[in-house]
Amino acid sequence: ENNSDKDVTVGCSALIVNNYMISDLFVAGVAAGKKANEVMYLSSEELKAAGIDSVGQIEVYFHVYDTDTYDTLFDTEGIMLQTSANEYMDTTPNDVGMELYNADGIRIVGKTVDENSFWGTAILLYCENSSGKNISISVEEMSVNGFMMNPLFTTTIYDGKMAVEDITVFSSDLEENGIEKIEDVELKFHIYDAESYEPIADSDVVVFSAQ
Repeated sequence: ENNSDKDVTVGCSALIVNNYMISDLFVAGVAAGKKANEVMYLSSEELKAAGIDSVGQIEVYFHVYDTDTYDTLFDTEGIMLQTSANEYMDTTPNDVGMELYNADGIRIVGKTVDENSFWGTAILLYCENSSGKNISISVEEMSVNGFMMNPLFTTTIYDGKMAVEDITVFSSDLEENGIEKIEDVELKFHIYDAESYEPIADSDVVVFSAQ
C-alpha cells in the first residue's frame, strides 16, 4: 500500500528460508496512492538443493526505491514469518561433500557437479557463515582439467546463515577447450564484507576432484 506522493517499487535485498539464503522472484511497482497484491516466489531448485522439503520460517529484507529515479527510499530490517511447519523445521546442514575451506567461522564444502545447469555445467557448493558479519564470496583463478575458465559465481551469506550455490562453468568455455567432463578443479575463494566490500580473506589454491 503506497500512501506517499511518488511511485515506488518494492523488491528484496535478501530472502532467507529455514536459515538458507534463497533467491526470490519478486518485484512490485505501486503507483502513488495505490495498492497492489503480489506474489513472492521462492526458487524451487534452490529449496531442493538446500534439502528444504517444508518451509517453516521465512526472513525477508525489503528494498524500497523510487520507481522514476531508482533512489533508495528505505531498506527494512529482517521481517520474520513463520508457518505451521516451523515447529518441525529441519535445520540440519546439507553439508555432505568435500570441505574446501574452513576458517574464522566461514566454511565451504564442494558437493556435486550438475551437468545440466541452465548455462552449462555447475559445481554445487555448501557455504556456512558464523563469522559475525554478512559476507560475500567470489571465485578467482579457476581452472578445469588444467584450462582456465571464466566462471559465474558470487554469493552473499548473512551472519548465522547458510547457502547452497553453484559455480557455473559456461558450455562455450568447456567446448573451446575440448572438455567433455569436469574432472579436476583448481580455484581460489575471495571472501569480503558484504556491506563495505573490504577484503576478509583470500584462500590458498583449492584443488579437488569433481568425480
